[in-house]
Amino acid sequence: MYEPLPHQHVVFIVAIAVAALAALSDWRRGEIPNWLTYGALAAGPVLHVGRMLAAHNSVESAVAEGGYSLLGALVAVIVPAMLYRQGAIGGGDLKLLAALGALLQTTLGIEAEMYGFFAAALFAPARLAYEGKLVVTVKNSITILVNMFLPKSKQRHVEETALSWFRLGPPLFFGVLLTVYLHW
Repeated sequence: MYEPLPHQHVVFIVAIAVAALAALSDWRRGEIPNWLTYGALAAGPVLHVGRMLAAHNSVESAVAEGGYSLLGALVAVIVPAMLYRQGAIGGGDLKLLAALGALLQTTLGIEAEMYGFFAAALFAPARLAYEGKLVVTVKNSITILVNMFLPKSKQRHVEETALSWFRLGPPLFFGVLLTVYLHW
């Protein structure tokens, strides 16, 4: 069972705010601003060090929390980096996942990411079916997945125009909300 550390509610509020701004921007403009993702990525370790010092913990434990924040950013982008490399997600989504990993640290960052991907996996097929693109998108997704395991010479090309883009910001916001709800 996860046990919250001192002043964890501050981290939760900041993570919700970052995810909400990213979701709103992604929904309206189709992009997540760099100032938001890089700012949150830089603020994560500082926030964790500060909250530990505010709770009168040792400097060593505060620095360790900052390190866990950086580790959270790194772990949160391992799988999404492979998706980004294959063109399955955008750079803004990747940077947002790193920022949320830094804010929520490893365990909660991965949890929020997982819930966000689950939400996307439920919502995306419904939207694609409504738009009449579901069958083509599934075929392209399978091709991209198989290409990950084939040598360059045997990979099948997927036309950029045949790809369906899905805005991941709103499902990630849902993932952060659910994670915070379960751990507040």
